[in-house]
Amino acid sequence: MSEAGTADAGAVARRGEALTAAAAGCLVAAALAERGLGAEGLVTAFFLGVLAVLAAIDLERRIVPDRIVLPAAAIVLAAQLAVAPDRWLEWLLAPLVAFAVLFVPLLVRPSGIGFGDVKLMLLLGAGLGFAVLDALLIGFALVVPVAVFLLVRDGAKARKRSVPLAPFLAAGAIIATFLG
Repeated sequence: MSEAGTADAGAVARRGEALTAAAAGCLVAAALAERGLGAEGLVTAFFLGVLAVLAAIDLERRIVPDRIVLPAAAIVLAAQLAVAPDRWLEWLLAPLVAFAVLFVPLLVRPSGIGFGDVKLMLLLGAGLGFAVLDALLIGFALVVPVAVFLLVRDGAKARKRSVPLAPFLAAGAIIATFLG
C-alpha cells in the first residue's frame, strides 16, 4: 500500500473511532439523563456505551470480541444483582434465555449466525432483564429491510452474504432501554 493509501486508511479509522466515541457518549448521556446519576443510571450508561463499541467493532471487523462482551456481561449482571436484588431471578434467567434463543439456530445452521452474536445475548439479557425479548424482536425487525434490500439487489447470491448482527441487536436493546 502506498504512503497516501496508508494515511487515508488511518484517517478513516480515526473518523470511525471518533463516531463510535460520539455515539457511545450520546448514549451514556441519554442514559444518565433518563435514569439519573444513581446506580441504575450508571449501570445503564455502561451497558449502552459498551453496546455502541461492540456494534462499531462488528460493523468494521465482523466480530464481537470476547474480551469486551464477556467481562461487560459479568459486570452488568453483578451490578444489576447489587442494584435490584429483588429481581435476582430475572437477572439470572434473562441472559441464559437470551443466549439460548440464538444458540439453538447456531446449532442448527452454524454458518447462519456468529457465536459472538450469541454471546452478545448474555450482555443484553444482563442489561435488560426479560425486556431482552423485546430487544431481540426489535433487532430482527430492523434487519429485515436490510435483508430484503440485499435480496432485491443481489438476488440468490445475497443468501450467502453475511450481515453483522450486533448493530441491529444493539439498536434493539437501545430502543428497548428507552421505551421500557
